Amino acid sequence: MGARTELLRALRKGVAGQGWDVAIVGGGATGLGCAVDAASRGYSTILLEAHDFAKGTSSRATKLVHGGVRYLAQGNLSLVREALSERAVLLANAPHQVRPLRFVVPTYRWHQMPVLGAGLGFYDLLAGRDSLGRSRVLGRDATCEALPGVRRDGLHGGIAYWDAQFDDAGLAIALARTSEDLGALPLNYMAVEGLAKDSGRICGVDARDAETGEHFRLPARCVINATGVWADGLRQMDRPGKRGLIRPSQGVHLVVDADFLPGSDALLVPDTEDGRVLFVIPWFDKLVIGTTDTPRDELPLEPRALEAEIDFILATAARYLGRAPGREDVRSVFAGLRPLVGGDGGGSTAGLSREHLVEVSDSGLVTITGGKWTTYRRMAIDAVDVAARTGNLPNRASATLHQRLHGAGLADARRRLATAHALPDEAGIRLAVESEYARTVEDVLARRYRTLFLDAAQACAEAPAVARTMAGLLGQDSAWVAAQVARFEALAAGYRVLGDASAGARLQPADQ
Repeated sequence: MGARTELLRALRKGVAGQGWDVAIVGGGATGLGCAVDAASRGYSTILLEAHDFAKGTSSRATKLVHGGVRYLAQGNLSLVREALSERAVLLANAPHQVRPLRFVVPTYRWHQMPVLGAGLGFYDLLAGRDSLGRSRVLGRDATCEALPGVRRDGLHGGIAYWDAQFDDAGLAIALARTSEDLGALPLNYMAVEGLAKDSGRICGVDARDAETGEHFRLPARCVINATGVWADGLRQMDRPGKRGLIRPSQGVHLVVDADFLPGSDALLVPDTEDGRVLFVIPWFDKLVIGTTDTPRDELPLEPRALEAEIDFILATAARYLGRAPGREDVRSVFAGLRPLVGGDGGGSTAGLSREHLVEVSDSGLVTITGGKWTTYRRMAIDAVDVAARTGNLPNRASATLHQRLHGAGLADARRRLATAHALPDEAGIRLAVESEYARTVEDVLARRYRTLFLDAAQACAEAPAVARTMAGLLGQDSAWVAAQVARFEALAAGYRVLGDASAGARLQPADQ
């Protein structure tokens, strides 16, 4: 069974011994960052994820490592400065997952040029020595050259600036592998079902292997709740009835063919009707267009785009692209839930802070939530600092500032990034199963490779071959293959958009 057998053997050894210094619940960006940070300090560390790593919000981002020009407009200079600093750290530590990307803001009103120029000049200033290149004003012809698919009617020019782009699920797997390199024990498909307590203090967790149903009590000196948008569930498991921290916000992205905006530069719409910016970003061999900011009350594992969100993105893109994509052009649509902190429980979530929060309960549960992908490392440092004090662990500083992530600098890792959009071959599937924790067809086609997010129909066509290859590697039978294919097809239906509003039926959450 490959790596999972070894991980379960290590888990049983830990249970039979002294347990762990740190147990982390949640295998998204924040939890995986905490695992790397805790292990870098020499703390014995276990991470438990109920589904797959980055199954939730962390695989559904806008694929940007950025300071956030929107947060600059909101006056949140501290968040922008911190994110720009972390952007530089990620470019240095994960060059196989993160790369610089130039953005162009087309302008159709003369008064926009000086305002945008001043704002993006200040963005450069905040980046300081971590700047990726100075912003500059572009004339009409230079803007059309940079953005060949831009709407030319009424175009005055543009402003170009630099940020960075990444593969979010790919970086999550690199973090999981880095944590294991450092001695941590990352386990997906291991659901936490309870918190163990001794005299009112948390002393571990109760977990169940989703594949076998086997139950484990896992002792730990401190427990970190890094479950993102689902953080209130674990907080209320600790203390029933506790007031929630999270205001969920949904962000939707559409994926279309690259010929709607050829070239290597991204397009930024600086102001939309819902108060956000909108990006049109080249990603592998497609374009990602998004995002939205829609308050949501429910917390489905597979959130689905609302019809109004799809219409909003297409209508906004149509105002800036010479050839506007329609519903029939959408290859995939995906939605994610942001774990925003605060607010009064009503109204728009667009103005809520993207900063993070660390909370410690009376029983010692450490909750880290909020934030964004770019600042995951700073979030992890803050959470582990607090957890170490809560668990009376030796005082040790984080060692992640210069910690290269697994695969950085390796030729095979660069190849993998270049081909993560492609269809997985037998060697790629073997790597995903034996070294990258993949257990299902979805794991391979959604996150080890990004086929589902790039072209849902193509992903469905590949599912049977992937299932058969995985079955051979995992010792599974034909019934497992059939079940995996059926489950994946049901999931992928929600990533497809029909050519008219009747697509609503296809956008309902698939059975999980």
